Amino acid sequence: MRQSLKIAFAALLTALPALTAAPHGDIVVSPNRHFLQYQDGTPFFWLGDTAWLLFTKLDRAQTETYLDDRASKGFNVIQVMVINSPNMKSVYGVLALNNGDPGKPNVTPGNDLSKPGEYDYWDHVDWVVDQAAKRGIFVALVPAWGSQVKSGALNLGNAAAYGTFLAKRYGPKPNIFWIVGGDIQGDNHEEVWNLLGSTLKAQDHHHLITYHPIGRTQSSMWFQNASWLDFNMFQSGHRRYDQDTDSVHRYGEDNWRYALADWALKPTKPVLDGEPSYENIPQGLHDGKQPYWQAQDVRRYGYWSVFGGSCGHTYGDNAIMQFHRPGDGRGAFFVRNYWFEAIHDPGSGQMQFLKKLMLSRPYFSRVPDEDVIAPPNGTRYDYVIATRGDGYIFAYTYTGKPFHVHMGVLSGAQLHGWWYSPSDGSSKDLGMVANSGEHTFTPPGTPEPGNDWVLVLDQPSKHFPAPGK
Repeated sequence: MRQSLKIAFAALLTALPALTAAPHGDIVVSPNRHFLQYQDGTPFFWLGDTAWLLFTKLDRAQTETYLDDRASKGFNVIQVMVINSPNMKSVYGVLALNNGDPGKPNVTPGNDLSKPGEYDYWDHVDWVVDQAAKRGIFVALVPAWGSQVKSGALNLGNAAAYGTFLAKRYGPKPNIFWIVGGDIQGDNHEEVWNLLGSTLKAQDHHHLITYHPIGRTQSSMWFQNASWLDFNMFQSGHRRYDQDTDSVHRYGEDNWRYALADWALKPTKPVLDGEPSYENIPQGLHDGKQPYWQAQDVRRYGYWSVFGGSCGHTYGDNAIMQFHRPGDGRGAFFVRNYWFEAIHDPGSGQMQFLKKLMLSRPYFSRVPDEDVIAPPNGTRYDYVIATRGDGYIFAYTYTGKPFHVHMGVLSGAQLHGWWYSPSDGSSKDLGMVANSGEHTFTPPGTPEPGNDWVLVLDQPSKHFPAPGK
């Protein structure tokens, strides 16, 4: 191939993601109201990463390194704060707001966007959003962290102006979600959250909106009937079972309970865990002497939540959520590594296997089904959670202990069984299993926390590929 053609071909490949950032139309709620999809009916499984301080901590080259890594691991959403203080600045030192007022964004038209030192905060946000689109990644924008409403910086006097500015600027972008709230109870200045949400909905007809609540609560507690709330989000949080002593539900680490509860609500809305325990953060957050959550824990949160009815899942890492850098001092929450090291933490690479599994079988027919597991089911870490759809059953065990399944839920004299590994996406073929009575399944390996497996049972008539393929 001539050199000029090679260069042109390489340029085309680079441009393709930008041309196809939303190849199937906008993201919408599925007809059964439990899932997300593109307008043409293609499933959209939310696989999110927590990138709260991206706009303020990483320069252009670093941002591309981060986005390239996340795209290679199947992430299709990043959750980012827009404003977390009145003095918010871009990584290039430019203030986002005039006089700390969200109703008065610091916009300077006519900047040279090829020169980072010459563009304003919002030019930088534009650039990041566009770079994410080129990689097929949606940016879930949190307009203002909860502390900004609690302090009064964002209020009834400026929330509509700020929401209108954001909607007009980012509504035309193909790869946006809106996350109102930010680690705060919805009844803390509920009127401001409703005004911001309703303004975004009125001004931007293309993008879906949710609410990020404080730990161990769910958006449905306050906004289930709000017309602007398209899907629910809960924050299962960072505490162990014994540390969850003062929450409303006392679910502890059982994040699947939030998903099941929201699944049953009317009006029906999709739900997902927008902030479970982060990889490499102390259990309970505030004591560095506590054990740190590891890859096996983030896998468990993912499978428990999704099998409980979630439309996707958000992963987080301590160093990445704050983009901890050399020169930042000790950082927050006893962080132990830098962001460019943490992108290689194993849990982030393993989350893609959850997404691949869910998309390898009929998607929109799936329902959570606790009754598939025959008693006695375990509790806490020994709990086995099941979900099923058109022609298949998935059952997840975190500890790999033998468990019992009610057969006959699917049709056919026999089912094709598999063991699917959440840690590497591999599968082991079990062959045919009689589809009657009760059957005991014994996962590979030695029973212990982190020896997690998904039992996959398929109707042979469906001719499904191996799980995750």
